[in-house]
Amino acid sequence: MSTELADLKARAMARIDEVSDELAELALDIHANPELAFKEHRSSGLLVDALRRDGFDVSTGTGGLETAFRAEYGSVGKPTVAVLAEYDALPGIGHACGHNLICTAAIGAAIGVHAAAPELPGQLLVLGTPAEEGGGGKVLLARAGVFDEIDAAMMFHPATRNMVRRPSKAMVRVTVEFHGKAAHASSAPDLGINALEAMIQTFVAINGMRQHLRKSAVIHGVITDGGKAANIIPDYTSAQFSVRGNDYLYRDEVLARLRAVVEAAAHSTGCRGVVTPGWGT
Repeated sequence: MSTELADLKARAMARIDEVSDELAELALDIHANPELAFKEHRSSGLLVDALRRDGFDVSTGTGGLETAFRAEYGSVGKPTVAVLAEYDALPGIGHACGHNLICTAAIGAAIGVHAAAPELPGQLLVLGTPAEEGGGGKVLLARAGVFDEIDAAMMFHPATRNMVRRPSKAMVRVTVEFHGKAAHASSAPDLGINALEAMIQTFVAINGMRQHLRKSAVIHGVITDGGKAANIIPDYTSAQFSVRGNDYLYRDEVLARLRAVVEAAAHSTGCRGVVTPGWGT
């Protein structure tokens, strides 16, 4: 390592050490106040405030997403390097994936590089990317052209070991719904069309299908609406699934098999099945 580079890294690390207590407080604050996809107003605001205090020029509502932001320092030029910040939480769980750490690490990295920035070419960006857990915030930002002029983008994710590079799977979120007919489960069951039975058949068929999928494929889901009362045959059920594959071609093949499972369950119960792919497609 050259002396000049070593000096720049030392300057960046020294600056991070100076603000380490503030970064820890920020991470704990966001952890204690989890916010879901596209609703991360408080978390986004805290991150924006921290960057502005350090001299970054920050704009909000980036890419048409209310809780996204773009912070920049340095003259426009090459290379343009972006550090990505995630800050949404999981429904009912909170920050189990450590997004409070991801965004805080992004702020810390930017503050550190900022300390050495006058001697570095190009431009440093921090992109606030909402809705990673369910909404595809980065996908929406990419479609809006936010990444078009960026030469390199990087982020940190907490894990049990250190890795410089981590592969990812192609994924699509899917909503599955069944529409049936309500009836009293005891006095008139013959008049009902059981949407819950169709959903149960779907989960059973998926479990049977797993043996015949590639090891790289993953399909998993939860029932989000299974009915309202035990003595009423459910006329509506819904579930959320994630379908993953090593590449989008096999992911789409697994999605097609899921559609066939839903169609079969609908046919066998008399329900109407609906498959709605969400973000990731």
